[in-house]
Amino acid sequence: MKTRLACLAALLALGSAAHSATPVYLTVDHSTEAVLDHASAQAIWKESLSDKLTKLAKLYPTKRWGFVSEVEGGFNASKTCVITARAMMLPVTVSGKSMLFKPNKTATTFDALPNATKEQCTDLAKTKLKEAVQGVLSSLIAS
Repeated sequence: MKTRLACLAALLALGSAAHSATPVYLTVDHSTEAVLDHASAQAIWKESLSDKLTKLAKLYPTKRWGFVSEVEGGFNASKTCVITARAMMLPVTVSGKSMLFKPNKTATTFDALPNATKEQCTDLAKTKLKEAVQGVLSSLIAS
């Protein structure tokens, strides 16, 4: 009898621990590596989602929705850094490993910086992606 109660208590504890696990959204980055590396884009998503994750996951379940980012651009002939950043919320496929290109929400930002260095251009790309991500997230839930 005591063994049965101990097993039941252990199962309940495991069930509640699994239920309270932090939700994780599928995030994919399709940025040009020369402008913004994928690790930086993933870090921006993680940072931006962290404070809104609980509320967002209740409204948009992690098994049904994911996020995609794209940062494109580079230098033109006059050494002007031109950047376009896009963030999108897309439905996740049944397998949970990819997304359908049917955007629910999209935000796009762009900017140009004359006489920029590569580091300044990368910083601009990060800033524009943060703005695009915040645009998508703020349209989904109120702060």
